[in-house]
Amino acid sequence: MSHFYGKLQGNRGEATRRGSAKSGMETYCASWNGAIRCKGYVDENNVDCVLVQMAPWQGCGEYFVFYDGPIGKFNPDNLGCY
Repeated sequence: MSHFYGKLQGNRGEATRRGSAKSGMETYCASWNGAIRCKGYVDENNVDCVLVQMAPWQGCGEYFVFYDGPIGKFNPDNLGCY
């Protein structure tokens, strides 16, 4: 069983991907104006975490972190921390 699991839907149908605790999982949802990056990872305390941020794409957009912290355990201290 995979540690991380991803699913996306586009004009070519649905696709899924899996990631291990070691590899993590990284996704982008992008347009001509920038992207949203979502990265699942296991931190140094063995806690499943996620980074959700705006990111440049093809030279457009800027960086901004919306959340970087545990998955499934909301902590407002992890909002917009960068």
